[in-house]
Amino acid sequence: MLAYSLRRVPSALLVLLVASMLVFAVLRLAPGDPAVVLAGPDPTPQAVEAVRTQLGLDDSLASQYFHWLGGLLTGDLGDSYILGAPIATLIGSGLGATLELTLAALVLAILIGGTLGLALGAGRRRTVRTGAGAVTGLAFAVPPYVSGVLLVLLFSIAWPILPAAGRVALLDDPEIAAQYLLMPALCLALPAAAVIARFLAASLRRVQDEDFVQTGIAKGISARRLLFRHVLPNALPPVITALGIQIGQLLGGAIVVEAIFAWPGIGQLLLNAVLGRDYLLVQDLLLLAVAVSVILQTVTDLAHAAIDPRLRPEAR
Repeated sequence: MLAYSLRRVPSALLVLLVASMLVFAVLRLAPGDPAVVLAGPDPTPQAVEAVRTQLGLDDSLASQYFHWLGGLLTGDLGDSYILGAPIATLIGSGLGATLELTLAALVLAILIGGTLGLALGAGRRRTVRTGAGAVTGLAFAVPPYVSGVLLVLLFSIAWPILPAAGRVALLDDPEIAAQYLLMPALCLALPAAAVIARFLAASLRRVQDEDFVQTGIAKGISARRLLFRHVLPNALPPVITALGIQIGQLLGGAIVVEAIFAWPGIGQLLLNAVLGRDYLLVQDLLLLAVAVSVILQTVTDLAHAAIDPRLRPEAR
């Protein structure tokens, strides 16, 4: 496992390097100039040029890129062009809220997706499978920006039992914090739950056709014991891979959900940075998102290999 883990490191570093180049280049190709934003309304060309010199934007693109990369390697993320605050501080203040939202959504996605997947793949009654299939299809088809608005209309306006927007820290008041957290987490979790349910159902059906399952049935092992002791563990590896991908999707989807529910996380920070042409802050946030996705994917592959030894290089 150690050799397998070490072999993942060079490819992960290469992905991060390529991602840093793409992020830097795409932002420079986009229209807009942070110097114009900072120079105020109706700025003179001299004022804009002075701001560009102050921010280092008049240096060559290669110089700007290597200066940014060097800062990242030494732990210096720089200061936000627009907000003027250290980027590490800004990310730290929003990261907790985004992680709280993402973890809550992940728990809901596993619970809902696992239940629906079991009903779809191992349900004995046709009505159960049909109902689970309908709920899964609805959760998969409705995007978060639609489900978010519907949840607000239903539970904050028509039947006002949950707050429509904002956040209370879990440590300050857990009960009130859960009320603020429930709708955005559910909105973010539904598409991921649908994907998990479909992967789990397909994997369960495939494993149920294996010879060892038919042998277990012939020996009289109860259906419940056969499902939870033998079928489900063998059906989990592809679901774990899908789950790892979905965690990255949850972090990306948090941008939309945070905008709908005014959740003060990384998504809100990124949105404001893009609108303000805050190059340095956008670069750091996008590369952070890529790094988190790479780490999650690596952890998922390692978990997959730990469950299924056939995937390890020494077993090939």
